Amino acid sequence: ISLIEWIAGYGGGVVATLPLLPAFLDEPFNPSPYAPVTRLAWNEFYVDIDSALNQENCIEAEDIISSSSFQDELKKMRNSPLVEYRPQMKLKRKVLEKLSQHFFQDNLFIREDFQSFSEANPEIDDYARFRATCETKKIPWHSWPQRLRDGSLSHEDYDEEIRRYYIYTQWILHKQMTALAKKSRNYGPGLYLDYALGVHPDGYDVWKYQNLFLTNTSVGAPPDPGFASGQDWGFPPLHPAKLREHGYDYYVSCIRNHLKYAGILRIDHVMGLHRLFLIPHGMEPSDGVYVRYKHDEFYAVLALESYCSRAMIVGEDLGTVSPDVRPSMKQHGIHRNYVIQYELCSDCRRSLPPVPKDVVAGINTHDMPTFAAFWQGIDIEERLELNLLDSISVLNEKRARKKIKGSLLHSLETKGLLKSVKTENRNLHDVLKATLLFLSASRATVVLVNLEDLWLETEPQNIPGTRDERPNWRSKARYSFETFSRMSDVINILQEIDHVRKRGSGDGAGKAKEKS
Repeated sequence: ISLIEWIAGYGGGVVATLPLLPAFLDEPFNPSPYAPVTRLAWNEFYVDIDSALNQENCIEAEDIISSSSFQDELKKMRNSPLVEYRPQMKLKRKVLEKLSQHFFQDNLFIREDFQSFSEANPEIDDYARFRATCETKKIPWHSWPQRLRDGSLSHEDYDEEIRRYYIYTQWILHKQMTALAKKSRNYGPGLYLDYALGVHPDGYDVWKYQNLFLTNTSVGAPPDPGFASGQDWGFPPLHPAKLREHGYDYYVSCIRNHLKYAGILRIDHVMGLHRLFLIPHGMEPSDGVYVRYKHDEFYAVLALESYCSRAMIVGEDLGTVSPDVRPSMKQHGIHRNYVIQYELCSDCRRSLPPVPKDVVAGINTHDMPTFAAFWQGIDIEERLELNLLDSISVLNEKRARKKIKGSLLHSLETKGLLKSVKTENRNLHDVLKATLLFLSASRATVVLVNLEDLWLETEPQNIPGTRDERPNWRSKARYSFETFSRMSDVINILQEIDHVRKRGSGDGAGKAKEKS
């Protein structure tokens, strides 16, 4: 809420996030927000403990937090440059379990709002029983006895306290996300949530809806110049025919779960509504094949649900997109992306193309280098180090990058946003500001600003094509909110963006700042 209010103070109306869905943070361990356990629940890692404590008079939970051992562990994790998901979740769970036990200890008194939540979300009990069984069995569901694999769970299969823990934390998350959504809508469209393309193969959705997934394949991408061996993303695709036979019920439920809180919903890899590249298990990406979906039916679901929720839908249409995708998006009122790094890289000989209306515009995404890293070519050297590029490709990339930078500078100078000086004499902060002001003066419905770009961060959040080689999704912001919210360079750019957006639209509608 502090971030939302701070951004609103500089004219921003949206805070965008990565997916906030549940992840496996113990065994198996996969903190990627794009490998969720389910798209029908939320990640208890993000529960605000202080807020939860304020609504419960739980002495045991307060004693845990005030203990020296807890505070020592907390200090250690706060001083770590990375998010320590596993130990932090373990520490947080100690408190949440006490709060859950306290809440359920009097079976004669269960709050009315909890009852209403349970009745409105019957799937949560199924999810809680699944997670409790996972923790009891300590093996992936694929290795469970047949009865359990088939979805029949009894009280003997799991610990009841664990089941209650997962139900309780989902209720707390619902209350906190509802409060966040309400607060954010006071300043603009509301929360900008992210709908992940896939789910973890060991997760709840694949177990519960096995007939809807092609569990003997995984989604990926064919070989291309950026990834010579192709990509295997490790999650199973939805079965086109089975999904259709069931009236898209699962997909509708997932979208509705997000639109309870989102004023804007980003659809990861919108090409997935049209086709996906499938790789049979045991084979290489070069052996994969494209499978097509009934995209008009997906779009119909999105159009109807967004209308009912009064929410904006944004399709991530970056990279290789077939010719029929963007006309379909436009026909169904789905906003598209305009990302400067992609626009320049697609043809480094041309000037920066104008920003069309009905787009969400930005410099980069979480899968791209930060602005400073891009400008300095740090990402090229990193990909060489990771063997994602060979030496010849690096030379080609560097030549192309030089042309791209020249094209961007020429565009910004032509528009009067930068003075004409030699490239080597450029102040990087001035180039960043001019680029953001170019976007802000456009007709874009929303302009997203990566907060980390404002202090010229060079470390990426994610490097596609890597797993354990880099700490993807674990890098903390270099500065705390208390620090960056007072940094003059950050504040000055946000103030100028606000001024330009208000001048261009009359009321500043649609402007946004992003923390990615």
